[in-house]
Amino acid sequence: MTKRLGFNFDFISSTGSNLGLTMLNNLVNLPDGGWPGNGLEVSNPVNALFRFTADGATWDVFIDALKEQGLIKILAEPTLIALSGQSANFLAGGEFPIPVPQENNVTIEYKEFGVGLKFTPKVLSSSKISMNIAPEVSELDFSNSVSLGGYIIPSITTRRVNTTIELGDGQSFAIAGLLKDDVREIVSKFPLLGEIPVLGALFRSSSFQKNETELVVIVTPHLVKPLDMAKQTLPTDQYIEPNDFEFYLLGSLEGKEKKEVVDSPLSAGPNKESGLEGEFGHITPE
Repeated sequence: MTKRLGFNFDFISSTGSNLGLTMLNNLVNLPDGGWPGNGLEVSNPVNALFRFTADGATWDVFIDALKEQGLIKILAEPTLIALSGQSANFLAGGEFPIPVPQENNVTIEYKEFGVGLKFTPKVLSSSKISMNIAPEVSELDFSNSVSLGGYIIPSITTRRVNTTIELGDGQSFAIAGLLKDDVREIVSKFPLLGEIPVLGALFRSSSFQKNETELVVIVTPHLVKPLDMAKQTLPTDQYIEPNDFEFYLLGSLEGKEKKEVVDSPLSAGPNKESGLEGEFGHITPE
């Protein structure tokens, strides 16, 4: 959740001899050619702008107002297969480069980050599986970065856990409690003016940011069994090739399912579609 509210404003008299400008949080910046001869440089956080004239003077008000709320449910939902006693792992994230100085040059190494899981299963019996699980969540932290040879290298915040469990085929086990709660509040204001009730909001900029995350890992092991290839279907098995009318005129990439028809001794007209129940066709006498 993020909440932010800030104000900047400028004042120019009709003669141009009197002027004033606030630049809290750099919502606006002075141009290189000087102000007011040149227009102010407005930063991206400004999302509202007002201008009005009073007693021959011009006032410009720049407002930065933001409220964000977000919710994340599933980070990753992989399906992995491993032999008994062998390890398998996955990573849903990425890699960032790290420069490594050598004697005469600089080489690049890559460090992984994101949501990762490593597990080692052992089959104890036909209905029991022992599994060592090691989930890990890491993310880049530029607030604690270091500079090396002109490169900015971020640090990594990591949450990891390692445990061994025994489950039956198809049973689930949940690992929770990897909590992270970050609260950040920043208030920038002019001395005295920012303390004035109500009107003081025009002379200060406030930012509130709160991040709450909880990592929950749910593991469901299954013993892999041979497949009956006669019962397996492919995604293309249900594909129906469109005819010329469907492809050229309707723009369809797939044709419609053809309906089966059956002949009935009771029907005198066109054939009826399959699936009907009861009497149909000619009216029969009682």
